[in-house]
Amino acid sequence: MNTQHQKHSISEKEFKELFDKYYDSIKSFIYYKIGDIDLSEDIAQETFVKFWESREKVILETVKTYLYTIANNLMLNHIKHGKVVLQFEQKQNKKDGEVETNPEYKMELEEFQSTLDNTINEIPEKSRTVFLMNRIDGLTYGEISERLGVSIKAIEKRMSKALSILRKELDINI
Repeated sequence: MNTQHQKHSISEKEFKELFDKYYDSIKSFIYYKIGDIDLSEDIAQETFVKFWESREKVILETVKTYLYTIANNLMLNHIKHGKVVLQFEQKQNKKDGEVETNPEYKMELEEFQSTLDNTINEIPEKSRTVFLMNRIDGLTYGEISERLGVSIKAIEKRMSKALSILRKELDINI
């Protein structure tokens, strides 16, 4: 019995069929999690853009899982971005005693936000996925292990790698 799956380059016709088949369900999946229809549509569209960009390495038997993984990662990136900004603002508010509204503060915040986004995007995909599932979704290593179908040890290694990159690039204690 051969359980090895073959990679397949998706044609434009196959892409359109997959888009028609999965777009609405992916949009609904995202909407269910974040409750914003416009953002759900944006993320669903971006899911298919990323899918198209990686069409050369697609395994046909896992297309649905792959699409939902892309969508989930994009949604987690959006949520993570909002939470990190909020945490940063809260820490600054505690330090300053009040919300800073001066342009310098706003510029520093935008700079930090941009650096953080870039750094998270530089984390290898498997480590980034584990990091976001743990820190944003609040899943335990065991839950992540079950969802991704890998050992808890692999989850620990991926998380360690993500945190190491963040510490190094952002010079913060996570």
